[in-house]
Amino acid sequence: MLKNPYLDLILTAGLTVIFIIAACFGLGMLAKWISKKRGRSPVYQESAFAGYFFAAPWIVGFIIFIIIPLTFSFYWSFTDYRVTARDPANWLGLENYITLLTKDEGFRASIINTLYLTVIGLPLQMGVALFLAVLLNRKIRGERIFRMGFYLPVILGFNTAVLLCWRLMLNTGTGIINQIIRAITNAFPLLGYVNRGIIYIQEIITAFFLGLSSGKFNLLNKVIEAGFPAANRVPLWVQSPLWSKMSVILLMIWGCGAMMLIFLAGLNNVPKELHESAEVDGASQWQRFWKISFPLLTPYVFYNLVVGLINSLQIFEPIFVLYRDNQPLVSSTISMVYYLWQKSFSHFEIGYGSAISWVILVIILVITLVQFRLQKRWVNYDLY
Repeated sequence: MLKNPYLDLILTAGLTVIFIIAACFGLGMLAKWISKKRGRSPVYQESAFAGYFFAAPWIVGFIIFIIIPLTFSFYWSFTDYRVTARDPANWLGLENYITLLTKDEGFRASIINTLYLTVIGLPLQMGVALFLAVLLNRKIRGERIFRMGFYLPVILGFNTAVLLCWRLMLNTGTGIINQIIRAITNAFPLLGYVNRGIIYIQEIITAFFLGLSSGKFNLLNKVIEAGFPAANRVPLWVQSPLWSKMSVILLMIWGCGAMMLIFLAGLNNVPKELHESAEVDGASQWQRFWKISFPLLTPYVFYNLVVGLINSLQIFEPIFVLYRDNQPLVSSTISMVYYLWQKSFSHFEIGYGSAISWVILVIILVITLVQFRLQKRWVNYDLY
């Protein structure tokens, strides 16, 4: 190591550039040599060299950063490898997987929490995205400004600064979200009853899922015994285990801009002639949407469903930033990927964490394959 960090940085960058150039030439020459051995023409050999020369950075990067780590991870998942241990990893066979699937209550709780975020959060996210797309499909003044505003959360992403701002906004007493809820319910008493009803139903559902995670339904019994919430009740977003998962779902809905754009593209592809014919026949606006637009949107719904399920099953950043330093609540929100991080990089159990990662991969793969098998029953590709 050089004493000067700037020279060390320059040397590392220079060696990286040399490695990339050498890899490009090496892979290109290998492709050219294989083409020559197969009896290809000189023109084909030169084309093979050029193609693999320019594709080499991606190919080499894929091998170094994807294939090799996957190989090590798969091997470590059968061992008790720990970063902090000086002893070599011991081969355990299927012990990590057996413990994970049959004895680990923490992993079971993370599966149930992730299931909650997926079953409840994903439909809400897709529903809001479709609603915004329908609104933006109308030709109104300032349409581009609204599109930019609704897509801005996707650009900002779930970075730490944004999530810390959300943590302040979700504060029970001083957060702007609860202040808006109080102002609306005070101005419109009828909406106050609606708000209290939503709070009651949401707390019962969450208490039920928490009971599934722990095996005890004491919290559910307390919520039922407490009865209908008081008139001044507001959501306890980041202060109660009954609302911690709902705050994550709120962030999922806030970041629905990518789904909205997909739906908007689908609405723009619906033939206007179909709507005009239905309007002449006396169909209402809702009937035109439900009978014409929505069936033709099913390929876009399917795409958002697949991508949304994969993302919800891998959710990590909101839970990490909002609840990592709040131990009483973290158990109520811990997802499968957060549990993977906890075991691998907090407890340094790399072998056990690798087993968790492969189980998550299998879960996502199975769910995705089931979705593709079932798409023929409800996805309509007739006009595409």
